[in-house]
Amino acid sequence: MAIQLKHNGTNHPNGHDHEDFNAQDYESLIVPGRGKLEGVAYGSNPRIEAAVREILAGIGEQPDREGLLKTPSRVAKMYAELTAGYHVDPEALINDAIFSVGYDEMVLVKNIDFYSLCEHHMLPFMGQVHVAYIPNGKVVGLSKIPRIVEMFARRLQVHERMTVQIAEFIDQHLQPLGVAVVAEGVHMCSVMRGVKKANASMVTSAMRGVFRDDPKTRAEFMAHVGRSRAQEI
Repeated sequence: MAIQLKHNGTNHPNGHDHEDFNAQDYESLIVPGRGKLEGVAYGSNPRIEAAVREILAGIGEQPDREGLLKTPSRVAKMYAELTAGYHVDPEALINDAIFSVGYDEMVLVKNIDFYSLCEHHMLPFMGQVHVAYIPNGKVVGLSKIPRIVEMFARRLQVHERMTVQIAEFIDQHLQPLGVAVVAEGVHMCSVMRGVKKANASMVTSAMRGVFRDDPKTRAEFMAHVGRSRAQEI
């Protein structure tokens, strides 16, 4: 048996912390002094702006033409947002939202949208993450699972590493009987360039505890994930 939750749902088994997840909240979790240059407003970065001007010139553009005048500033602010995961304080993210509860069945949070940047070409990859864990006396507030996904997605990433990082973070902080993560994504580096295969997608998984050791538990989780895919078709 599993409690199934959508990441913006309200039916958390402990009744706590079920507010809607808003990615813009991430700025409030930035560690002071790490998310910006000293004396520079959040999102501004003179080094990135200068580099973007060089790139524009390097591809044959004119950085000073009207349509590109503000592009370096916009790109710097974009990278501040897309790489905010480097600067998030994990303790502030959890924010004491771990609760004691007498529940020992699977908790599943499905269809968590994510957007990340491939570290090889700095092009986006995006998709959905499904996370499950079996509590060992503790559960985490519902909104925290998408926040954990977001923290690791908002970095230069490798799909496989991101999946493992999500699983290990939950395993470390909750110490559950088991945790399972499946991440499905489409990579623009293989859609827009290279092999140019628009329909190619990637699926990775990370299993810990009973999800790795017990085939029935793992099969139950994968069946729930499979139903999510079927409902989207």
